[in-house]
Parts: sequence; C-alpha cells; structure tokens
Amino acid sequence: MAHTPSEVAGERPVAVVGTGLVGSGWAIVFARAGLAVRLYDAQQGSTASALDNIEKQLHELHSFGLVDDVRSILSRLTLAGSLAEAVRGAAYIQESVAERVDVKRALFEELDKLCDEATVVGSSTSGIPSSRFTEGLAIASRVLVVHPVNPPYLVPVVELVPSPATSPEAIRFVDELMHSLGQSVVHVRKEIEGFVLNRLQGVLLREAMALVDDGIASCEDIDKTMRDGLGWRWSFMGPFETIDLNAPGGVRDYVTRLGALYKSIDESRTHSQSWTADLIGRVEDQRRELLPQDQLTERRAWRDRRLMAIAGRLKRESEADEKSR
Repeated sequence: MAHTPSEVAGERPVAVVGTGLVGSGWAIVFARAGLAVRLYDAQQGSTASALDNIEKQLHELHSFGLVDDVRSILSRLTLAGSLAEAVRGAAYIQESVAERVDVKRALFEELDKLCDEATVVGSSTSGIPSSRFTEGLAIASRVLVVHPVNPPYLVPVVELVPSPATSPEAIRFVDELMHSLGQSVVHVRKEIEGFVLNRLQGVLLREAMALVDDGIASCEDIDKTMRDGLGWRWSFMGPFETIDLNAPGGVRDYVTRLGALYKSIDESRTHSQSWTADLIGRVEDQRRELLPQDQLTERRAWRDRRLMAIAGRLKRESEADEKSR
C-alpha cells in the first residue's frame, strides 16, 4: 500500500532523480510545500550545480512574494551520493532523466531492486508512455507519468498518465499529492504518445511551421498572433470554453457557423508533412535575428520573471478575495 500524502509531508522524504531544468523545478515544488527532498543525478557535479540554480530561482520567487523563507526551503534539500541513498525510504520519487527509453529503462530496472513495496514513482517524460520502460518489472504497478510544464513551480498543470499496469492506489496517491502541492491535475485516461499537452502543442507547431514553409507569415508574425491574440484568451480559458463564448448560442452555434471553415482548413493540409532541414534552418535564422544565441539564457530568465509577476498578482488577488469574504 502506497504512503499517503500526509506521510510524505511527515517523516517520509521524496526523491528527485535527474536534476536538470525539470528535476530542479520539481525540487522547488516539493521543498516549497514543506517536504524533505533528496536530489540525485548520475552526472557528477550536476546536483551541486542544480542546487545553485535552485537557490537563485528561490531568491527570484522571494522578490515576487511567491515564497517566504528561502533558507528554510533550501534546508529541506539534501544531495544524495548514490541512487540507493536518494530513494531509501522515499514515499515518492520524481524521475526526470533523459528523454530516451533506454536510459529510463535502465534506471527503472535499478529502482525495481532498490525501492520498497510502497514507493510510488512519477516520470516527468514529455511524451513516452511509461509502459515502454516499465513493462515486466514488479515496480510497474507503482509507476505512472507525472508530466509537468517547465518550470513546474510557476506553471501548475501536471498530466497524470497511468500505464495498463498502474494500480488505482498509485494514481490516487499521486493525485492527492499533486493537489496538496498546489498543482492543477489533468487525468489522461489511457496511454497515448505525447499525452494531451504535447499533442495539442504539436498540432499548433505543425501549422506554424507549415505557414513559415509556405511563405504565409514570418516566425515573429506568427508569434505575435499567439502572444497578442489567441494567448490572451488561452491564458485563462481553454479552446472549448473559448468557442462556447465566441458565438451567441454557444458551442453548437459556433460549430454551425464555422465548422465548414475548420474542415476546409484541415483538408488543406497533408498530415505527413515533415520539418525539413531547410525549413528548420530558416526558422533558426529568423529566431537568431530576433534573439542571438548568447542571449537565450537571459531571455529564459526574463520569461520566468514574467511568469512570476503573473503568479504574484494572482496570489495577491486571491488573498484579497479571501479577506473580503
């Protein structure tokens, strides 16, 4: 029987295995919520470097009023010298290693030997169903995909994707844990490559690339269309609510009015069009004109500060609403 989320918040730690951008982000989510976190990465030096980056991010979060005590959060993080040390007695493990089946399979074969019978494991994989790297392992019933958006401490949605072997108890445990951490939980009912988020993003990217390839619009004009158009509504509602509100009679009225247009658009594309080296080169050239390679890190930090500003404003509005009740 898996440990309850209250046990995780008590004496049982969580482990983060793989401390790149995603793993480090998860460490902040867990430690910010008061959990003891062990960090481990097979690459020597990666974990110590991750700790430095985590500290920098926590100070940024503090400046936006999103965390109170940076030192107390950092005190909950422990560097583990080995995988066995990281996962010993852990109630939950968040796996965030390379997006390759062979790498994940090798790790889960180790976890199968090291974990106790109550430990649940979530994989941060962006699109690989967990059955592809857990099939035949005893641990499979306690493994599911727990896919975040990066950085997970600022963008709350998380997809829970069980394999056919995942037990209902493991799903329930992770659902309760993620809710207790303040994440927005999406249940993907069965395995599919890319899950929900990246399948939706993939369709948008496919059309964006095709519009560039056809000479219809530049990368920047397509980004403007999203940033200054669709993104305004999509920042607080999804596509179904959007169309429901975009016609006087709701969703059925919208489909009656515009369904034929969308069908025609869909039929104008062959879904086997690939991203050629020439197309990728043109997109890369356009992006580097707008953002030189050596400014990527600085721009990512800008993105995170913008997200922090939004999160900070929402937090203040929520607190004001609570006081007014």
